[in-house]
Amino acid sequence: MSYTVGRDPSVAESGVDRPGEKLSLGVAARLSRYLQVLTQARKIGKLTISSQELADYTHVNSTQIRRDLSGFGKFGKRGVGYNVESLVTQIRKILRTSGQHNIALFGAGHLGTAIATSDIFADHGFRVVAVFDTDRAKVGTQIGSLRVRPNSEMRKAVEEDDIVVAVLAVPSSAAQDLADELADAGVKIIFNYSDALLQVPPEVTVHTSSPAVDLLYALYFYLT
Repeated sequence: MSYTVGRDPSVAESGVDRPGEKLSLGVAARLSRYLQVLTQARKIGKLTISSQELADYTHVNSTQIRRDLSGFGKFGKRGVGYNVESLVTQIRKILRTSGQHNIALFGAGHLGTAIATSDIFADHGFRVVAVFDTDRAKVGTQIGSLRVRPNSEMRKAVEEDDIVVAVLAVPSSAAQDLADELADAGVKIIFNYSDALLQVPPEVTVHTSSPAVDLLYALYFYLT
């Protein structure tokens, strides 16, 4: 589904990982950031991109970018840069995200609606196939082409639609109970938009996205 984190983060910082091997946390995180920039560059019709341009958008040193990418093969040409389409394909292979992956979204409020109707996941091969909510007033309504379903239908959807990723756009007070149900149903990756600190079994991966943390990260670069 996604990259596998393994080994000590200090290992493979020189970019010596190869496709099929486990990636260090640092390498996987940086490749994901490169892929985000490349995907947007492709959408606006950009054919090539330099390591310095990638550095400007990701705040990763251009030397580090070249080192990361050279560890998996020769992708760029001196004076020309990287072919955007080719590099998107290669990084998705390295991160093992090629193909289509189905997502269940929980929470049909403003945030959930924005997520379900945006291209943010579709651009990377992820498709929201089911939307759930506990609010009876929202159940049965439409978000885009999807009908909002009650949480009671979650297990059926996970099995029938082969869902391994769940996105939680729910209040913090509801997040842990929902995470428990999802883990029990077989969901392996939870993308958490609440600020709850979720406890899950070791086979389940949780990624918490916080605008405040992202802002602190941006502020750090501004101040330094």
